[in-house]
Amino acid sequence: RAVALILLLLCVSGMRAETALYSVPEEAERGSFVANIAKDLGLTGEELSARQARLVPEGEKQYLQLNQHTGDLVVQEQMDREELCGQTEPCLVRFEVLLESPLQSFRAEVSLTDINDHAPVFLNKEIVLKIPESAMPEARFLLESAQDPDVGNNSLQHYNISSNDYFHIYTRRRSDGRRYAELVLDRALDREQQAEVAFSVTAVDGGSPPRSGTALIRVVVLDTNDNIPVFTRSLYKVRVLENSAEGAPVVVVSASDLDSGTNGEIAYSIVQNSEENLQTFKINPETGQIGLKKTVDYEETKTYEIDVQATDGGGLSAHCKVEVQVEDVNDNAPELIITSFTSTLSEAAPPNTVVALFNVRDRDSGDNGRTSCELPGDQPFSITPLAVDAYALVTSEALDREEVAEYNVTVRARDEGSPALSASKTLLVRLLDVNDNAPTFAQAVYTMVLSENEPAGTSLGRLSATDADAGKNAGVRYALEPPPPGAPAAASFVSVDTESGTVRALRPLDYEEVRAFEVAVSATDGGSPPLSAQAVLRVVVRDENDNAPVVLHPPPDSSAAAGELVPRWARAGYLVAKVVAVDADAGQN
Repeated sequence: RAVALILLLLCVSGMRAETALYSVPEEAERGSFVANIAKDLGLTGEELSARQARLVPEGEKQYLQLNQHTGDLVVQEQMDREELCGQTEPCLVRFEVLLESPLQSFRAEVSLTDINDHAPVFLNKEIVLKIPESAMPEARFLLESAQDPDVGNNSLQHYNISSNDYFHIYTRRRSDGRRYAELVLDRALDREQQAEVAFSVTAVDGGSPPRSGTALIRVVVLDTNDNIPVFTRSLYKVRVLENSAEGAPVVVVSASDLDSGTNGEIAYSIVQNSEENLQTFKINPETGQIGLKKTVDYEETKTYEIDVQATDGGGLSAHCKVEVQVEDVNDNAPELIITSFTSTLSEAAPPNTVVALFNVRDRDSGDNGRTSCELPGDQPFSITPLAVDAYALVTSEALDREEVAEYNVTVRARDEGSPALSASKTLLVRLLDVNDNAPTFAQAVYTMVLSENEPAGTSLGRLSATDADAGKNAGVRYALEPPPPGAPAAASFVSVDTESGTVRALRPLDYEEVRAFEVAVSATDGGSPPLSAQAVLRVVVRDENDNAPVVLHPPPDSSAAAGELVPRWARAGYLVAKVVAVDADAGQN
């Protein structure tokens, strides 16, 4: 049954979160229940679904599945602990739970508990030991180890041998926790009496029920050889850089034998105690120089323990141990893993709005694996740490699409190795327009001239307004504003095309009645809510000579007989009468 630890909520403001730990046996069937995420987050299934909860695995493969409706975390694909983690314990499958609206991230780990699905196996089904008949009781002889990829109690625990007259077996433990066996001589051998002793060895693990593997041991009794080889040291400790080339020397072991002739000639060999050792190291049987058969990787194996055997020509042998410590080299650049990314962002987004969530991973150790993040260049974004190696890319200031419509944001992760290695990813962030700009008229006052008596539909000119926004927020529609109470209804004289802003006469105008008028015009954008601006449209009516003069005096209908009286003494230039005439037109007209 899955065991859930405390899971604290993680806010996008940068609050740290504890990691939730669950467990499930390896090889669990598809659909097996692990935990209820909704319960641990304090959310209902409906809230989990509404916030589009999803799992983001640390690696490329998705082993787990989240039911958005119930909040159940279940196995999506069977997981083999030995395949995923080898001998590493605990074996953790890491993932994040992402929620939308608001964007939140929760870290969790599922520990794969080992099941006893492997039996111990001897790589060689027959083990041959050559032991001189002069060997004294209590002498010990190292056996090849059996291999069991399981861990903990399910791994190899002890060795047994079948009943025989000469030996018993002793199980010992290495520094890395692995068990190995030593054969202990109980009584002296006699080649003339029995030249060979055969019995079986069984390696048993601690599973329930236990599993085992068996091999045959053949002890060949050798004729007397007075001296056994002696190593200069029983333990060699060496270090090797993980980037050492194939064939690079590791160490030279040395043993001597006081015998002469073939009995004093020594041959070196590596005793089988793990398949990995045999694949990684080789030894020169004559010089004892140990070299690399392949490159070593600190991130895979940090320590090797090699058993070396020196055997003289008479079959006597001695053993020593070689501990190889692999030293880390900065050979892994940091990895940037984007777990969530919002590629479009409203220009009205406030500072500290989350744009992306990402993790940084470096497989090296120490300073070589210690990382930091940065944003090259000057952009309105910053990086906020959330947890160990988890970060959020957030806005650091107000945005304005009208100034910059999109950003190429480069996130760079750098380790502290020497030389430092780095990795970067570029995220394209596009800003979505917000209706934050009102239309702007090109002029505050538009003056247009219309000759009197022009027919309806005559174009007077065009209004022009622009909007810095985009899309429908930038679309401008024109209109005449209603006049204030008591003012002449200028809207009955002209009209404005809503799309183009073209001003047209609605009917012929008479200069003698209307010489000029003003009307307020507006430009409104298509945003929600809409923004608008106003300008003044002044229309001047131009006079045409459409009126004849009118004689006021003498009256046009007066009788000719009524003429003007002139005295007899009137001289030239005497005022006889005034003729008065008017014309309704203006100017020269």
